[in-house]
Amino acid sequence: MTKKIYYIVPFLSVVLLLSACRSQNSVQKTIEKRDKKITHVFLIGDSTMADYTGDYEPGKDYLKVRYPITGWGQVFQPFFVKDSLASLKPAIETDSVQVIDKAHGGRSTRTFFQEGRWRQVYEQLQPGDYVIMQFGHNDSSEKHPDRYVNIQGYKEFLRLFVSQTRQKGGNPVILTPVARNYPWKDGRLENVHGDYWKAPAEVAVEMNVPCIDLNRLSMEYFTEKGQDFTTSHYFMNLPAHTYEAYPEGQKDNTHFQPEGAKAVAAIVYRELKKILSTQKK
Repeated sequence: MTKKIYYIVPFLSVVLLLSACRSQNSVQKTIEKRDKKITHVFLIGDSTMADYTGDYEPGKDYLKVRYPITGWGQVFQPFFVKDSLASLKPAIETDSVQVIDKAHGGRSTRTFFQEGRWRQVYEQLQPGDYVIMQFGHNDSSEKHPDRYVNIQGYKEFLRLFVSQTRQKGGNPVILTPVARNYPWKDGRLENVHGDYWKAPAEVAVEMNVPCIDLNRLSMEYFTEKGQDFTTSHYFMNLPAHTYEAYPEGQKDNTHFQPEGAKAVAAIVYRELKKILSTQKK
């Protein structure tokens, strides 16, 4: 009996030791997962930037009621795959980047703020996060007084977003509004945004904020591709009897098909990389 006890005690000691090691490893993995650092990239803006999947329209199937409309923010996350993070150093040195697209159709700077959409972003912001803001399409729409904002108000709301982003230790990036697919003149796409193109850039200079001139860059890109290709491949000009959501077809030179959204997202990412390369940790 005594001998059996002698054998059992060491055996139990080994079992307990192995169990403790497994528990410690499990705890360590949990801690590592908890401590994994993420840089959030918040997108705020209008329908051209929005993500129409998920809960954009709760209870509705995107593929049935919206597709192929695609905001460029909807396809922005894939640019931040793990292999690409090294090129974002030293500005971003976290384990991953998560894009949080809060843009929504029909919103101007004013309505985005008034509806509490900015508050949702502000409350989630953490030091080191980025806020990329692109407005102008709806701010300039005088025929829609519910969303219209004059130039002075437009600039003031941009200043607010910049100031409050910095209050939370975040990094603001201002974009000029992406081009619409008109007007074309002599084979070139021209500006349709008037002074709403210049205003964001002026705020960026005034507040020393990085600025991506997406209006100019997208006009140049679409011009290079040509009017016919841009109209049929990038914007929501759809033939009838092709998509469930648009049985009669569609003529829309503001919003993007997936190919157009990806092209614009690639422009934004390329320019963002340039900005990050000049920033210190």
